Amino acid sequence: MAEQKESIRINKYLSEAGICSRREADRELESGHILINGVVAKPGDRVFPEDEVIYNGIAVHKKDHPVLLAMYKPVGIVCTAEKKEKNNIIDYLNYECRVYPVGRLDKDSEGLILLTNQGELSNRIQKARNYHEKEYIVTVNKNISDSFIRGMAGGVPLVELGTTTRKCKVKQIDKRTFSIILTQGLNRQIRRMCEYFGYRVVELKRIRVMNITLGDLKAGEYRKIEGEEYQKLCSLLDL
Repeated sequence: MAEQKESIRINKYLSEAGICSRREADRELESGHILINGVVAKPGDRVFPEDEVIYNGIAVHKKDHPVLLAMYKPVGIVCTAEKKEKNNIIDYLNYECRVYPVGRLDKDSEGLILLTNQGELSNRIQKARNYHEKEYIVTVNKNISDSFIRGMAGGVPLVELGTTTRKCKVKQIDKRTFSIILTQGLNRQIRRMCEYFGYRVVELKRIRVMNITLGDLKAGEYRKIEGEEYQKLCSLLDL
């Protein structure tokens, strides 16, 4: 019984190591991408302190200290840890310890992306049911109408995704630029919403995730989230 207490389920181990969520870990286990001591791991397997865990060919270690970064992702960088993607954000950032992007910001967009080694923090930020705000500045290819602003704010049917977007806050900034605050993160959501009304996104920048703002970061730069800012985020996430 003493040994049993020292072990941890493999999906929880990967989540706490900041690799992925428990649900994602279960999918990876089913695909045979995880090894424990050289043996393909199965859902429900447990990890002991002396065990070696390999995920996609890379050794996994429990994190020594929590890390949360705010980065200005440039256009052209892909929010993935996949090494086969030459423009992946992990190689671009080249941070001193293993971190992963919290959610995604598509390749053609720029602005704030959070990176962390904390699986639970990442999961709570990303869960749509938590209604966490994300704010963007968007420029489109033609002048904005009042009906466009009202339509974007009121919920947009996205047939290709089989859903209608949640109501959101939209404010015009100038003739072709507006700000939008979303509480969900559907695939290429803002671009799809604009296309529904006959507009094409020219520039899209995320400037805020919950209480974390882009601030004066320049493209490619990052900063650590610490102190009061970090504590505020944890409070909003009930961590």
